[in-house]
Amino acid sequence: MRRILFLTCIGSLALALSAAGAAKDKRTHKSARGKDSQSAHVLSSKGSSQVGRAGHAAVTRHSSAPRASHSVARASHSPRRSDMNTARASSTRTAQTHSRAAAHREKSVADARHPRSSHVTTAARTGSARTERANARAAANRERNLARAGNERINREAAARTRAAQTNVTNASRRNLAANRGRNMTVGRNVAVNRGGGNVRVVNNWRSDRFRGSDYSAFYNYSRSWHDRSWWTNNYSRIVFVLGGWWYWNAGYWYPAWGYAPYAHYPYDGPIYGYGELTPDQIIANVQIQLQRDGYYVGAIDGVLGSQTHWALAAFQADHGLAITSAVDQPTLATLGLT
Repeated sequence: MRRILFLTCIGSLALALSAAGAAKDKRTHKSARGKDSQSAHVLSSKGSSQVGRAGHAAVTRHSSAPRASHSVARASHSPRRSDMNTARASSTRTAQTHSRAAAHREKSVADARHPRSSHVTTAARTGSARTERANARAAANRERNLARAGNERINREAAARTRAAQTNVTNASRRNLAANRGRNMTVGRNVAVNRGGGNVRVVNNWRSDRFRGSDYSAFYNYSRSWHDRSWWTNNYSRIVFVLGGWWYWNAGYWYPAWGYAPYAHYPYDGPIYGYGELTPDQIIANVQIQLQRDGYYVGAIDGVLGSQTHWALAAFQADHGLAITSAVDQPTLATLGLT
């Protein structure tokens, strides 16, 4: 009897342990608990040997039942490993695709805001080359325009001076026309006026001793000097174009600027004394007017120091005891009353 009670207690303890394991396994597999209960009830009604064996078997089955239920639960609630790997790979590919798309968008925005350095460098070099070519063309155009403007200005000034000289000559001729009407305007009379001098010789060389004085030093020291335009403009500030040639002002005299221009023409090669800010042609025109008034000159009032003007100056200088330079010097202009 005691043995039966002991076995019964052991079976009850086994059932209690089975029930506790089933409750701990999240109340799964209720059918297994019912089956264990029926097995325990059968064991209680049989003999001691059968109850012992049945109890041992029941304990064994019950101890293995929770492990089986845990396996079934994990199998029923967990996806298969292959499915999980497929899901992870798909998620990884999606994340990579999104990451690449985001990077591409950021790169596109950055390129739009800040172009790549290679493109910027190429564009900068191209722009710099174009700017240099444009600047070179602009500088060449400016130089050509300045040269044209300078030539046009020089031509306008020369034309204006020529017109002014012609106007002065015309006016002087008109003023002196009435005074000269009553005179015998012949070369013979001009020579006859040259008292005691006989035939007057035109002088073109001023190296003799009679020209060593201060009044004639410009003639005594004169020698033709050839230079290009830049040299003349760098050394003399006042240069004018009259009567087909260029003349520069130096120490009270006008001198021909030989070499200033290849087309320049000088009918007279020597100094011309200047006064009153007049140009060489205006001075010569005034001298011609005075010589004509005094009966020494019969030519036109043209402002050109030609052969007739040379002869008239030589005769006037001889008659008044001046050094015969046959040119416009300071003593001659003073005697004519022009200075």
